[in-house]
Amino acid sequence: MAKKQIKKTVVPGLFGQDHNNSSRDYTKEESWGKNQFNSSFPASLVAWMCYKEVNPVYLITDAENNLQHSYISGEELYKIDPLSKYAYYNFEAGFTGFEKFYTGTREKIDLVMIDSKDNTNLIGLEIKLTAIPDNTTRKQPEDKYSCEIVVRPPTINFLACSICNNFLGEDGRNKLRNLLGVIPQINHWEDISDVLPHYPKILQGVLNVSAYLHDSQTPLIIQPIWKTKGAKPILADDCLDIFVWSNLAVIQMCCHQEEEPKTINRFMRTIIWIYRMLFEYTISEQFDYKRIVRLHSYNLANDKAFSLSGTLSYPLLKCAELSHPRIPKGDIKHIILGGGQNMLSPERRFDAVLVSNPQLFE
Repeated sequence: MAKKQIKKTVVPGLFGQDHNNSSRDYTKEESWGKNQFNSSFPASLVAWMCYKEVNPVYLITDAENNLQHSYISGEELYKIDPLSKYAYYNFEAGFTGFEKFYTGTREKIDLVMIDSKDNTNLIGLEIKLTAIPDNTTRKQPEDKYSCEIVVRPPTINFLACSICNNFLGEDGRNKLRNLLGVIPQINHWEDISDVLPHYPKILQGVLNVSAYLHDSQTPLIIQPIWKTKGAKPILADDCLDIFVWSNLAVIQMCCHQEEEPKTINRFMRTIIWIYRMLFEYTISEQFDYKRIVRLHSYNLANDKAFSLSGTLSYPLLKCAELSHPRIPKGDIKHIILGGGQNMLSPERRFDAVLVSNPQLFE
């Protein structure tokens, strides 16, 4: 298949994005801040990989809730060709496909892909730029490197919304309620002692839903990796790749706790949040996401839902692409264009590495 001819960019920009098809104007310095770059660069990395016909790794689950690796094209991920003239990149925006399922203020998602031809919201995606190795794997052999993944409460909200979208109408909600199963009466859902004995059934209810939907799972998290030479701030030659987590695969991040826990940890709490959101939807057609998170903290801070260290993420991500990412560091100059690297503020590790290695752009 002949590759599309891509115009050379002479002003600061990112591959596949410009002021006509992105909510960010990359000729302005504020569009290169630490929070913006961590989502805009990965969005263009997807476009670059699509251009090079390299498909991201796609983490999905089967009918028995086993995690599996497959591949997903950029067009399947974005629901539109990333390089189409109608592909619009809308960052930090509300996604209409989710908003009908929860009450309260709109929660912004990292990237909404829009078909500008008819202004259709195609998909909402969270983006998590991660570094390998992390502190827990940097002393391991190179083929054991992995990354920390931090998941925040809004992502769990979006996960629950993506599930509700498969159970529309009264019949759909009844089906979802049946899958969740019957939990003995819990009078105080905010109390660990009341909830903990029933956690196995709560988990099973969520897994029942996941198994039922295995043919209908959708992408939720784009997780690019960037690799350094051990703990040194030097990019590895095999530098970049992308993992994509389906909504159901994210649930599996939480399913590795001890058999008889003495309390509710962050992974268990996340499963309880999902259960409560789904169950509330079956009763009221919407759920109050922020109230559920606030009232079900179980003595844990709510700044994040949970995090996986590299030692925990490695068994989930382990594959050839993790050990040897497929996009070389020499390609970075084709993704960051027109001297855009000079507008970066090196406040985070990836920004700092790029700024301190100007030879990448020669």
